[in-house]
Amino acid sequence: MSRIDRRFAVLKAESRTGLIPFVTAGDPSPEHAVALMHALVAAGADLIELGVPFSDPMADGPVIQHASERAIGSGVGLGDVLRWVADFRQRDADTPVVLMGYLNPIEMHGYARFAQDAVQAGVDGVLVVDCPLEESAVLEPLRIAGLQQILLAAPTTAPARMAKLCEAARGFLYYVSFAGITGAARLSTADIAARVAEVRAGAKAPVAVGFGVRDSATAKAIAGFADAVVIGSALVERLAGATEADEIATRAREFLAPIRAALDAP
Repeated sequence: MSRIDRRFAVLKAESRTGLIPFVTAGDPSPEHAVALMHALVAAGADLIELGVPFSDPMADGPVIQHASERAIGSGVGLGDVLRWVADFRQRDADTPVVLMGYLNPIEMHGYARFAQDAVQAGVDGVLVVDCPLEESAVLEPLRIAGLQQILLAAPTTAPARMAKLCEAARGFLYYVSFAGITGAARLSTADIAARVAEVRAGAKAPVAVGFGVRDSATAKAIAGFADAVVIGSALVERLAGATEADEIATRAREFLAPIRAALDAP
């Protein structure tokens, strides 16, 4: 059983909803990237989604676009991200780490080489935004190496394709709460609850809901019908500008603590 599968099994046994914070690797400070990952876990993260900085993050809104720009401006590359995951694993052998990003950096690194390096570093899964299920044969070396490909589903996904995604889902299925980019301010939990229930009924993996989740109230509402909640842009926005390790950890804790409490409340 993979680290992701074990974590969701524990969450299910404890009747808890998972909390998955997203941060862009190297932002707000490359020097404190590993400290931030540990701070996220201390603040209640069940799984970390680590964004690989990319120059053309087409699925991301302005907040994460700017985070990528800052990280790239600091010289952060895929090799740094893998090294930070390996450093994180020195103290945390349990918390799953999923890399979220785009196909180009993996292709440039080389699929087989990336698979080997990622597994060796302690990465558990990859979410490649611009590599849909139908095109994912190129990621076969990653799957063979043991990395789980996290698939995306959306409100606009046709029923026949949703069935294929549910069948192929491993680790967890990421349900995008609305058709748009990350970080948008609109989110109607009432509109997505029924669809997520359908997806959960058919999926062979837990279902996490993300995009547009910004606060504890929204997270709590989603917890009523999802296995996990993903929070990205609002957290990245809260961390922006922090430079010292203590300040970064404090901001992460202050942002995530009320969300963790809301998810765990009866």
